[in-house]
Amino acid sequence: MEKLLVSRCLLGHKVRYDGGAHGPYDLLQHWQDEGRIVALCPEVAGGLPTPRPPAEIPGGQGSNVLDGNQPVLTDLGEDVTAAFVAGAEIALRLVRQHGLRVAVLKARSPSCGNSHNYDGSFSGNLVEGEGVTAALLRRNGVQVFNEQQLSEAAAELARLEQGN
Repeated sequence: MEKLLVSRCLLGHKVRYDGGAHGPYDLLQHWQDEGRIVALCPEVAGGLPTPRPPAEIPGGQGSNVLDGNQPVLTDLGEDVTAAFVAGAEIALRLVRQHGLRVAVLKARSPSCGNSHNYDGSFSGNLVEGEGVTAALLRRNGVQVFNEQQLSEAAAELARLEQGN
């Protein structure tokens, strides 16, 4: 049985920056009941509290953060890059420990966004890009989906299980 990494906020855990949560989603709950889910909030795992100030990546590219070319900043200008990178590294350790090849992460998050991210202006402007954790996982061969792509994640899990 393939397991997958899932953002804790998508499981209804109140770990979002504002103390809120998303979900739970029926399919994620089903996978959790089956014992497939390894849950993580990279930001909390990296040492940030809940609630916490909102943070964005100038330019919206998590890969630039990993390469040391861009910080992750709060809306007050505090540099929280170290916590974001630490959380991404914890996610990668979990992926390796559990042999995970699929992740479902929170869309538009500076940690977890997999296709679009906020541009760093705190104005709600989205750009193509991914968060720090999503970028690190993708660099290491993990297929990263978001909560609007659950059917695609399910198809990938099925495909992987047929190949085993």
